[in-house]
Amino acid sequence: MADLLTGAALFILVVTALGLFKVLRSEIAAERMMAVQLLGTGGAAAVLLLGAASSSPAMTDVALLLMLLAAVSCAAFAFGQPSLGPDASEQAEDEA
Repeated sequence: MADLLTGAALFILVVTALGLFKVLRSEIAAERMMAVQLLGTGGAAAVLLLGAASSSPAMTDVALLLMLLAAVSCAAFAFGQPSLGPDASEQAEDEA
């Protein structure tokens, strides 16, 4: 069973790396932020599988930390973006 879990973790790591390569080539900030989210979720999944394969409960804490850091970074990115509410559309019309 451990070999199957390790193989699944390696597969997830490879797919995550391929996705990161594609997303990090973009010059749009939101897509780069998606790369961070992808790294957080893919890394957490791989760490959880490796933790289950090695019967190490500490790996669960590492996976939770990865997920927490990815979520906090996405929240910080979202709060740092300019508002797109009704005031923003009026400002865009005034500038045009």
